[in-house]
Amino acid sequence: MRPRTSRPARLAALAAAAVTAVTASSAAAAPIDPDAAPAPAAVAAPDIPLADVKAHLTQFQSIANANGGNRAHGRPGYLASVNYVKAQLDAVGYSTVVQSFTYNGATGYNLIADWPAGDPNAVVMTGAHLDSVSAGPGINDNGSGSAAILEVALAVPGSGFTPDKRLRFAWWGAEELGLRGSRHYVNTLPTAERAKIKQYLNFDMVGSPNAGYFVYDGDNSDGVGAGPGPAGSAQIEQTIQAYFTSIGVPTRGTDFDGRSDYGPFISVGIPAGGTFTGAEGIKSSTQASLWGGTAGQAFDPCYHRSCDTSSNINDTALNRNADAIAYTVWALAQAATPPGSTVWSDTFETSAGWAVNPAGTDTATAGAWERGDPAATSSSGVTTQLGTTVSGSFDLVTGALAGSSAGAYDLDGGISTIQSPAVTLPSTGTLTLSFSWYLAHLTNASSADYLRVRVVGTSTVTALNATGAASNRAAAWQTGSADISALRGQTVRIVIDAADASGASLVEAAVDDVKITQS
Repeated sequence: MRPRTSRPARLAALAAAAVTAVTASSAAAAPIDPDAAPAPAAVAAPDIPLADVKAHLTQFQSIANANGGNRAHGRPGYLASVNYVKAQLDAVGYSTVVQSFTYNGATGYNLIADWPAGDPNAVVMTGAHLDSVSAGPGINDNGSGSAAILEVALAVPGSGFTPDKRLRFAWWGAEELGLRGSRHYVNTLPTAERAKIKQYLNFDMVGSPNAGYFVYDGDNSDGVGAGPGPAGSAQIEQTIQAYFTSIGVPTRGTDFDGRSDYGPFISVGIPAGGTFTGAEGIKSSTQASLWGGTAGQAFDPCYHRSCDTSSNINDTALNRNADAIAYTVWALAQAATPPGSTVWSDTFETSAGWAVNPAGTDTATAGAWERGDPAATSSSGVTTQLGTTVSGSFDLVTGALAGSSAGAYDLDGGISTIQSPAVTLPSTGTLTLSFSWYLAHLTNASSADYLRVRVVGTSTVTALNATGAASNRAAAWQTGSADISALRGQTVRIVIDAADASGASLVEAAVDDVKITQS
């Protein structure tokens, strides 16, 4: 790990060990909390044997001993470390690639390993830097993270686990010189390939002798230092916290300060997370009371020194972190929602937090969108607003009241918009938005009037764009749907807007029973 100063942070809110799965409801909305931790993995993660992780550390120590006492970038000990890890992975069936790059006149190497199962368009990537500083063998920094993720990777074929998502593991070169290996990987990865990486997990120093238990602060709940990670980082944080909660170990947050290999990933919007047991920062008395160890001393007194050897490891911290890595990989690699299930739905019978005029740019002077119990309205025998909904008593409607005349609560003066709460979409499967709708108007309407339904993430899918015309159009429920799979893995909002752009055209609109399904 590059030099850093650890800071005390308030106790991170521990995630619940289980989160109720979201199901369709005919009576109430069931929105997903985009930052909720996933339910415990349907296939439980295995216990990662401490002895096996330490056996890898022994190999890294032996490699350093045979190569000038270190495993640094450009030195023979680093390439020998790459070859050792690669041989372990090749032997159990991983597809491995050694990626070379040049820095400071020396060749560096990243090792990338894919397990040949799971959706290749939805990748859970786990990484650790494999290089040491030139001053020592780097057994805690970062043989510990490298050995832990190696043993987790080896546990996949050994356990018979079949992930829904593609598992990718990486061992980075030249981290100690400025994240050179991970930067090279991310910067040379085509945009389409970057989009396939749905989560990146980083483990840098997970066996510090005077250990703390830090989890990267994905949601910025600590409110200090760096801001939150990209959308989805909070889910990773809460998943990791759920494991530590299950074993009774409290955690504290640590900032995304860009000083380990998650940095290049969060810079391009890939959600990230991980654990850290501390470097040269000094453990406080409060932290010593929380976790044990010695107050007033560094978490790792041998940080970036020759004494960072196989004796510089806290076995308890290493064991707990290795199991936390496995728990998190297993949880994230399993589909959050079973195929064919409802991801999100709203029948509007209770308030789910839709926001009117969310951007503050609406121009309508009357008849704005609302969740309401609509009153039937008609003019000259043409029904402009239905008094019945598709299900229950409420829908989204432009001006629910009838008033003294058909034009009393219709949409007037321009555009009205309503926006759903955030919805986090699964990373796999075919995703479909479905809904019921109507647009009604009289002969004084025109094609400038409209009802539009969109799903907005990093890009936008338009599910409906119904325009008016200079004719009577009675209100009648219709169904609409759209494939929104292009937005897989994103946190999105459903945006509904309607316009009376012709002036006094008696426009009314409604939407009901909105649902997103995965198949």
